[in-house]
Amino acid sequence: MSYLSPLKTRLSALALVAGLAGAAGLAVSTANSQMAPFGGEEDVAYSEQLWAALVDAKLVGDGAVRTKPYEGTEPHGFVLETLYSTVSVNGHSGTVIVKRNYGPEGLTPEQVSDDPSKKPAAVTVMFFREKGYDADNKDIFWVKYLADGSLDKNPKGMMLAGKVAKGADAGCIACHSGADGGDYEFLRNSGM
Repeated sequence: MSYLSPLKTRLSALALVAGLAGAAGLAVSTANSQMAPFGGEEDVAYSEQLWAALVDAKLVGDGAVRTKPYEGTEPHGFVLETLYSTVSVNGHSGTVIVKRNYGPEGLTPEQVSDDPSKKPAAVTVMFFREKGYDADNKDIFWVKYLADGSLDKNPKGMMLAGKVAKGADAGCIACHSGADGGDYEFLRNSGM
């Protein structure tokens, strides 16, 4: 009977992943239930490499370049700074959009601008990965970091990295898929 033990373990793992995805409001097919919908080990490892590339490019961390802060909206923050650049991760160079998110409510762009030591509450990133990563969604790797580069989590405890909330009615992909021009970018399309 010991030959059933690995099978039971595998089925338990698949049930756990499907349960987590269901709790996050995601539909999971049998074929896809072998991987976490986002925030799995590969996503976390990739997000660490991406953070290192962002630090090297001075887009985040101590010594990061500054931009003109502007009034933001939720879920990103009450004051924002947005940067567009190119970084390389694992030999792939791609466009990256970095949004530094400041709070709390009541904070003004002038206060962020006047205090260069002010740290963002979070940093949200869209990184355009290699073709085929997620062709349904412009091959974008989505990630939300805390100011220190650690990953933020959703209310269900899932790390916010990878194909965040793919197939869900709310979240990064659902929101950004509605951007004018079909490029998932709101700011460029707004003329800012």
